[in-house]
Amino acid sequence: MKEEELSAIYERLGAEKGDVILIVADKNSTVLSTLGALRLKVAKQLDIIPEDKFNFLWITEFPFFEWNEETKHWDAMHHPFTMPMDECLEYLDTDPGKVKAKAYDLVLNGVELSSGSIRITDFELQQRMFRALGLTDEEIEKKFGFLVDAYRYGAAPHGGMGIGLDRLAMIMCGADSLRDVTAFPKVQNASELMSSCPAEVDKESLDALGIAVIKKDDE
Repeated sequence: MKEEELSAIYERLGAEKGDVILIVADKNSTVLSTLGALRLKVAKQLDIIPEDKFNFLWITEFPFFEWNEETKHWDAMHHPFTMPMDECLEYLDTDPGKVKAKAYDLVLNGVELSSGSIRITDFELQQRMFRALGLTDEEIEKKFGFLVDAYRYGAAPHGGMGIGLDRLAMIMCGADSLRDVTAFPKVQNASELMSSCPAEVDKESLDALGIAVIKKDDE
């Protein structure tokens, strides 16, 4: 970069001698997660995170869609059954990037404790949502026919959220990992060392569950 460009950056950010300026360039999901992780790392190293303090935060009005660079179409950021905000309905067919969802997260000290949403219960709105995601009528029927058929008869407004009690326990215990507060924690390869899971299952147990075992000819 040219000297005048660097000077402009210093001036804009109010940087002084001894300060560090980091520039992260990529798509939003990459930049935000990278800067968030860096912020937390630096805060821990500088020991500026207060102990025994619980800061709760509600995150609302999530973007409903995110653009998929590989498939070149919009994907549902949460899931396609979340209710869009009323004031965003006009953008559903024309500008999905402006649509916000009636979704919410509860965060404690930077850790997501709960996640939930208000659900779509209107048949026509659910069809519009599927079409905004690029689904054909055949795909809608094949994947979600049971649900959209049920909505034809009406459904009560509903929503909900799930809470991560293990995450709450982690924060209350001052632990750095869920493995420290979980009774049977998984390791990196998703195995569980205390019970040696996953492991082989005997044929009698599979028969009791009605699961057939098919062996290859070379086994």
